[in-house]
Amino acid sequence: MLTNASSMQGRFLQLIRFGWNQALSCMFAVVIFAAMAFTHFVELPFIPRYDFLLLVCVIMQWVLIRTKLETIDELKVIIVFHLIGLALELYKVHIGSWSYPAEGWLKFGGVPIYSGFMYASVASYVCQAWRRFKLTISGWPPPVLSIGLSAAIYLNFFTNHYIYDIRYVLMLALLPVFGRAVVSFTVGTRTYKMPMIVSYLLIGFFIWIAENISTYLKVWKYPNQEAAWHVVHWGKIGSWFLLIIISVIIVVELKRLKETLSNSGKRSDLIS
Repeated sequence: MLTNASSMQGRFLQLIRFGWNQALSCMFAVVIFAAMAFTHFVELPFIPRYDFLLLVCVIMQWVLIRTKLETIDELKVIIVFHLIGLALELYKVHIGSWSYPAEGWLKFGGVPIYSGFMYASVASYVCQAWRRFKLTISGWPPPVLSIGLSAAIYLNFFTNHYIYDIRYVLMLALLPVFGRAVVSFTVGTRTYKMPMIVSYLLIGFFIWIAENISTYLKVWKYPNQEAAWHVVHWGKIGSWFLLIIISVIIVVELKRLKETLSNSGKRSDLIS
């Protein structure tokens, strides 16, 4: 009985450690959602909602760097994701996939600048989780396959409105490309393993939940949510699943490139 009780207590403590590190890794996203909730219930008299959210994002980014919860190298990756996300937002809003109904001073092509930070918060999570959980990956595919797949996924987000949507083909391509990839993560003194594809799916699912919260708070809307809020279609989990793959591939390949340059004696400031 004592052995079973100790075992249960150990598992509970591991769960607490895991949850705490996850919370710290999600800090950027949590602050964004808190600001979304605040501006949903409180009308701001002096600044448009979207510009207030941008201000919060910029301040939060400054705090993370100032307190060294994020490194300068990680900031560089986050900026890349901000630009990638902003380009996708401009395109999707232009063709009517979704809209940002509120007013904003820093809003171009119907897209508020702060929206790029929503993608950047995903990059922030990946970078911080990598460091806090001491992630290592075995069975990672050659760069030509991982980068090629990442480029095809991103391009399909743009072309799927004009030619055949190949997202399911890309999902099937994950099996030969990432079927052998396993991520190891450390909680406390114990190390656990998980197939990379499973980790992609889990993160994509939680981002989908976050998206439902965001649309409920009327930060943006899909066409079928104009009259009343509805749960975001479950098929969007697949989109986030693919997007997180792009995120992880970029982080991993930048790490591999930095390690290669470091081993060759050349200076690299890509990502720690």
